[in-house]
Amino acid sequence: MSGHSKWSTIKRKKAANDARRGNIFTRLAREITIAAREGGGDLDSNFALRLAVDRAKAQNMPKDNIERAIKRGTGEDKDGAQIEQITYEGYGPNGIAMMIEVLTDNRNRTISDLRHVLTKAGGSMAEAGSVAWQFTRMAYFAFRAAGKDEDEIFELAVEAGADDVVFSDDTIEIFAAVDSFKEILDALNQAGIKTDEAGLRYMPNTPMQLQADKTAQIMKLIETIEDLDDTQDVFSNLEVTDEALELLETA
Repeated sequence: MSGHSKWSTIKRKKAANDARRGNIFTRLAREITIAAREGGGDLDSNFALRLAVDRAKAQNMPKDNIERAIKRGTGEDKDGAQIEQITYEGYGPNGIAMMIEVLTDNRNRTISDLRHVLTKAGGSMAEAGSVAWQFTRMAYFAFRAAGKDEDEIFELAVEAGADDVVFSDDTIEIFAAVDSFKEILDALNQAGIKTDEAGLRYMPNTPMQLQADKTAQIMKLIETIEDLDDTQDVFSNLEVTDEALELLETA
């Protein structure tokens, strides 16, 4: 998972750039609205909403924007189009499998944009279920390693239900079954650990390794998909090598 860790670091840097461009607010507002619609507007009882709001605050999203997004989700604010949460499946070049999560108010526009990007890159959209079997849905947490005791983190995570804890130079990652998400999140909060990422993601059952230049090509495609207005996240079975990361960073 070390290659995945490095790729996540690059994506976090990209997220900071997105924030500077301002388009991150739209995505965060949609995420808040969906969470409020599904679990209500109470931050204490709806931990999905609490996470979404925490992410919004971390990006300095204005309080008024957050409150409006919650009200749209609870139905207090009738303005705005209905937002749907959809997961699309697809293939990139060389048979790389992708799970693409979107929040959209126009699924025809969204699927048209996705199909255009994938087809242009030599990939394709896939039928529902034809890609999903290659992934396992898991709870995922990532936070900075500086100042953390690895033994204490490992013990805390395992006691809360973690399946795996991965330590790298600057990041600690925790992987767990979906139903352990809240218990681990609560344990981290009680320990005063602020996460950079906390959510559910699709992890590949069998990562696929390509040559460095082809890997960098897929990574650029993923970035292009992530730049689409409706995209929330993209998961693939691509195994990211150090050589490919160097190519991407120097491109």
